[in-house]
Amino acid sequence: MDLDFTADEEEFGLRARAWLAAHVPAEPLPSLETEEGFAAHREWERELAADRWSVVSWPKEYGGRGVDIVKWLLFEEEYYAAGAPGRVSQNGINLLAPTLFDYGTEEQRARVLPSMARGEVVWAQAWSEPESGSDLASLRSTARRTDGGWLLRGQKTWSSRAAFADRAFGLFRSEPGETHEDKPHRGLTYLMFPLDADGVTVRPVGRLDGKPAFAELFLDDVFVPDEDVIGEPGQGWRIAMSTTGNERGLTLRSPGRFLAAADRLARQWRHGADPADSALRDRVADAVIGARAYELFTWANASRFAAGESIGAESSLNKVFWSEYDIALHETALDLLGPEGELTDSSAADGHDWSEGYVFSLAGPIYAGTNEIQRDIIAERLLGLPKGRR
Repeated sequence: MDLDFTADEEEFGLRARAWLAAHVPAEPLPSLETEEGFAAHREWERELAADRWSVVSWPKEYGGRGVDIVKWLLFEEEYYAAGAPGRVSQNGINLLAPTLFDYGTEEQRARVLPSMARGEVVWAQAWSEPESGSDLASLRSTARRTDGGWLLRGQKTWSSRAAFADRAFGLFRSEPGETHEDKPHRGLTYLMFPLDADGVTVRPVGRLDGKPAFAELFLDDVFVPDEDVIGEPGQGWRIAMSTTGNERGLTLRSPGRFLAAADRLARQWRHGADPADSALRDRVADAVIGARAYELFTWANASRFAAGESIGAESSLNKVFWSEYDIALHETALDLLGPEGELTDSSAADGHDWSEGYVFSLAGPIYAGTNEIQRDIIAERLLGLPKGRR
């Protein structure tokens, strides 16, 4: 793995830094988990897209710059270092788009990707169902064949972005007979559908902070045309595993996110810590080292991608690391802040809300596949250990 960047790569990073310095809002946008904030973040997506910074790794015909994975990672580092807003189009850009590149038709890519890049169509992730979260293959929502398409019926829950999004993507059981408990992954179809269609009910999930980040989706014979099936009907499980690999691997948590957070934590330590508290000092150092280790691990995987390899089940290692690291980093920040860490919006010298970040980090070991399931995958598929009792 060569970590010496070329002159062209360095120049690209500098251009990204300059653009972000000139365009990142001076004041943080409202939370994208509120209606007002969602609209503001859509506008930010449009601003990024206008200068082709929203999806730098995509081909130019879809709104990108056609850069390789090295430049994408460089952009991500600059993006988080600049304190740029969160990406309201994250589900579509990081999960659905790679799936369309691998399994979609040219018509689907031309129809779906440009509006996604501009934030005009924001996508919700419709995977989980009641009693079917990490055990995705046990889902019960159905897609029944009809003239020219499919009728969707069932319930999805914990659908991220769905409270304010436009469309969703998910898996449905299209061959009800294929439900034998030892082969539940058979007979599933991957579909896209609009959230304002007849038969769709979107019910935001209330939270203690009043921000409806998620929603339940109730589907009552929702018509979806054949053109919105991704890949072959009945082959949805294989396609979905590609999507979940993206979610657990590089795209969901790029190292720039944690490098920026570790840098904020180090500044917080220098700003107001007790130099005699060596235990807390060591935890801050561990956070900085962890961010750097994650960066190097990511660059190693990027080198493998560039060589035409894939990481497969190893994405589970990645997911366990970043989700548990994120909690530890925020716990260190809150212990450093002491009583002030209980406050929101002003719990750090640079205005970063460590309290809200900590609450969000607690979900990390759950979404994108619980860490318990990821450890099973690591044990069985990477270490070759026998399957445990389920």
